[in-house]
Amino acid sequence: MKAADQRAVSTAQVTLTVDGREVSVPAGSTILDACREADADVPTLCYLRELNEIGSCRVCVVEVKGFDRLVASCNNLAVDGMEVLTNSPKVRMARRTNMELLLSQHDVACTTCVRSGNCSLQEVANDLGIVDFEYDTDLPPKRWPRDFPLIRNNQKCIKCMRCVQVCDKVQASHVWDITNRATHTLVDVAGGRDIHDVDCTLCGQCITHCPVGALRERDDVMTVYDALADPDVTTIVQIAPSVRTAWGDHWGLKGDEATVGRLVAALRPMGFDYIVNTDFSADLTIMEEGSELLRHLPKSQAGGYPMFTSCCPGWVRFVKSHYPELVDDVSTSKSPQQMFGAIVKSYYAEYLGLDPHKIFSLSIMPCVAKKAEYAYPTMRDACGDPDVDCVLTVREVERMLRADHVDVRALGEEPFDEPLGIGTGAGVIFGATGGVMEAALRTAHYLVTGKAPAADMFSDVRGLRGWKEATFDLAGTKLRVAVASGLANADALCKAVVAGEVSYDFVEVMACPGGCVGGGGQPIHDGEELAGARGKALYGLDRVSKYRNSYENPDIVRCYQEYLGEPLSERAEELLHTDQHGWLMPSEWIAAAEAAPQA
Repeated sequence: MKAADQRAVSTAQVTLTVDGREVSVPAGSTILDACREADADVPTLCYLRELNEIGSCRVCVVEVKGFDRLVASCNNLAVDGMEVLTNSPKVRMARRTNMELLLSQHDVACTTCVRSGNCSLQEVANDLGIVDFEYDTDLPPKRWPRDFPLIRNNQKCIKCMRCVQVCDKVQASHVWDITNRATHTLVDVAGGRDIHDVDCTLCGQCITHCPVGALRERDDVMTVYDALADPDVTTIVQIAPSVRTAWGDHWGLKGDEATVGRLVAALRPMGFDYIVNTDFSADLTIMEEGSELLRHLPKSQAGGYPMFTSCCPGWVRFVKSHYPELVDDVSTSKSPQQMFGAIVKSYYAEYLGLDPHKIFSLSIMPCVAKKAEYAYPTMRDACGDPDVDCVLTVREVERMLRADHVDVRALGEEPFDEPLGIGTGAGVIFGATGGVMEAALRTAHYLVTGKAPAADMFSDVRGLRGWKEATFDLAGTKLRVAVASGLANADALCKAVVAGEVSYDFVEVMACPGGCVGGGGQPIHDGEELAGARGKALYGLDRVSKYRNSYENPDIVRCYQEYLGEPLSERAEELLHTDQHGWLMPSEWIAAAEAAPQA
């Protein structure tokens, strides 16, 4: 039985000594668990609890009395009466040798690595006092398309297998695998294919779970600097809801310090002309998607497929490649990022008296898939140019602020620019799993009944459970909903929907576990899953919001009155909706090529 399985079923205790200290841990615990209980600092690199317990890096080895060989503490069970030494001469020598061997196959140019200062390999090497090693460096060749939103550098890979396990077990996408053998072993795209030819969802979970800099997002910072330097260009930047839960991590800012107002103040001296709030377009998305849901209900109530949300581009990429039969039931509403881009280059440009062709529309997002989304051919409806011109992750923005020596701690708060600066609590919770569902249901309730929903009426869709179900009464209609986060959960849900095992009216899916707060573009805290805490922060902001429902947003009301008319109007359809078939995933274009008649 695996250690993780034993942990789950056992309630008995075992007692052992770690470095002379007696500790008791539940039967089925690993030696590493016991060491941590004894406050013994045992380093790890490949280890991720219950996900990657393969002992491949060998830096967690310990000495167990009575055994000639050292054992990996991460995947060997603690046994009653065991005596463990975590820092004996034999252990220190082995760890040091193992680290030197890892470094001999690692590009150690830390000064140009995005993970410098936040790298587990660097930390362990420093802790072991390694300043030189005697082994020759042997690095694999670099080969990776620089235009792809996700960048892999195998010269930094330590073959820990974390990316493989996360992609397989958590995201059900199976992009990565082991290639070659022996000393030539590499982690690479499964089947040795080009990354452009596989159905990568660009969720970025492989990036946030990599302990080193082998995986990162494409760096688009210089594109932004070029726009800021161009006197003929007006730069408009939008900030996504979940960014406010994480942007201050590098500076150790607490939640009440890392406010979105302080981030606005930090961006202003960098030269951005207008700073606006993606919460506005989250509310706009809800107005469109909530109306779309009411239009879709007769179909689902009659036994058809539910309507699926479309705000997560990683999920849209997944459903297009894995469940093409469901694509027609995915909402046509653009994501908040893309809706904002379309509004910026139409309504906002007209309001400000700007030439939309000279607007540089930038998004700050917690997401890597957004870097692909803005380049789709269906995302240029406002003026013919891309609705959004560039996307930066939270990590890239942090690097920009550091490069510009912005002293964020010394800043106060500044407001967003109007008229696109107001957001509601419903827009804020978009960043947490279940948030899109709850926001949409609040507005759907109002559209049907003409009354505001009771506070927290739809809270059953909250929480980190990977697949949640709920039923609500919508003016006499039994509304069946489901929420999934993490693509393995989405995969299971879609299988059940297609097989007819479950029936829903409305389904929200977020590619990243916990939603955008756990997104692949968020700051990395190795071994920590922070989506839960970040999600709670968003719900806390929702509770104290002046407006909690999207239809209450005065900027939304104004935008419809002055420009859009009403949800699902002809202009709204043109600017705010998209054709989910208008671009193809690799599996789709391969299938199309195979189906085409041969010349």
